[in-house]
Amino acid sequence: QVQLVESGGGLVQAGGSLRLSCAASGRTFNGYNMGWFRQAPGKEREFVSRINWSGYSTFYTDSVKGRFTISRDHAKNTVYLQMNRLKPEDTAVYYCAASLEWGSVTSMYNYWGQGTQVTVSS
Repeated sequence: QVQLVESGGGLVQAGGSLRLSCAASGRTFNGYNMGWFRQAPGKEREFVSRINWSGYSTFYTDSVKGRFTISRDHAKNTVYLQMNRLKPEDTAVYYCAASLEWGSVTSMYNYWGQGTQVTVSS
């Protein structure tokens, strides 16, 4: 089992920044690929970004490229999502997830956090 706890969400004005954290515990975290997803009201959960187990490979959905940066700290068992130049359409509940597979599909991820709310005002 891998337990994931997100933090760092909040209310921010458009153009501002937030850094989300996802703290992991349980089984060997370092062997898992990690992803960030988000779900806005009335919409399906969508992929945002992922990072592989080593931290050397990352991938982003087009809408966040150049604005968001994913990273991980193996010593702290934590994954981060730095979000800059936030837009109102980034408003959603953000979830981190862990997978032994490498991909962007939600069903590939075995473990999920409880989510953290990000609200961007215009």
